[in-house]
Parts: sequence; structure tokens; C-alpha cells
Amino acid sequence: MKKIENMTLGEFAAFVQSHLRENEIECILSGGACVSIYTENRYQSFDLDFIENFSTNTDQLEKVMKKLNFIKENRYFKHQNSTYFVEFPPGPLSIGDEAIFNYNIMIFETGELKLLTPTDCVRDRLCAYYYWNDLQTLDQAVMVSKKLQVDLEIIKQWSALINQENKYLTFKEKVDLY
Repeated sequence: MKKIENMTLGEFAAFVQSHLRENEIECILSGGACVSIYTENRYQSFDLDFIENFSTNTDQLEKVMKKLNFIKENRYFKHQNSTYFVEFPPGPLSIGDEAIFNYNIMIFETGELKLLTPTDCVRDRLCAYYYWNDLQTLDQAVMVSKKLQVDLEIIKQWSALINQENKYLTFKEKVDLY
């Protein structure tokens, strides 16, 4: 097994998630870390957001993380040998008001990683653009769309459903430009 300080973001995420799963804590990786993994670090995130859909005892979660030598600082768990840090935002896993039940699985030397699908990763990033005009997340959505196959029709329909057709067109123009 690789040393923690030598793990890529994906390996680190799989390592953490595998240990959580061994302790019956099921979660899905969300947020910017998915963008980093899908774009091979064209966008670099150091924050791993694991969303769990079932009510996990906070003490149990902290116990598992402590066993892995993580130290809790405010809402983050940090490991002395890594620049990455882990957070557990409250679930359930959703994009806007829509609950998410499908996920992607990637296999690393350090374990199996469950994370948002590429299409849901794009929708997750577009939420911040749609609602808060966050141009960085728009760029992240474009990066993932250019790197991997995403279902633009689902993204278009979802955008219309939440009255974001104009911002979807901006996103689509950027995807088509590159």
C-alpha cells in the first residue's frame, strides 16, 4: 500500500472511503474533488466532500477517522501526512432539490471509490454557477464535459426544469468552443 503522502487525490479518496465502508459507513464523493479526478487535476481540489445518505453516528465517524490518524479541526478531518482534507457535509446526496441515487465507481490501488457520475458532477458544478454566478464552477463544468462523456440532454432538461435555460446556453457555448 502506498504511503499517504504519496497518494493521488483519487487514491486518497478511495483509501478513506474504503475504510469507512469497512466500518459500515457508506458515502459518495461529491464536489470539486470529483472535478479533479475526472479532469486528471486540470482543476485541483484539496477538499474531499463525502456525503452519506444514511444517518451515521457522528461518534462512530470520528472514531474511524481517528483510527486512520486524522485529526478533527472544526468541520474538517486532516492527516499530518497529506495536503488533502476531508469533510462530511450533511446528506442526503442531492443536486439542488433532486436526490441522487446513481454514482460512478472507480478502482484505485487503495480501494474502490464511489463518486458522482460525470453528468451529475457537471450538474453539481452548474448549481453554483446558476444560483451564485460562480464562474469558477462554470469552468469546472466545462472541463469535465470536455474530458468525459456527459449527457448534455439531461443537463439541458434539468436546466429548463429549474428555469436556468439562459445560463445553460452560456455553458453549452463554452463546451462547444473548446
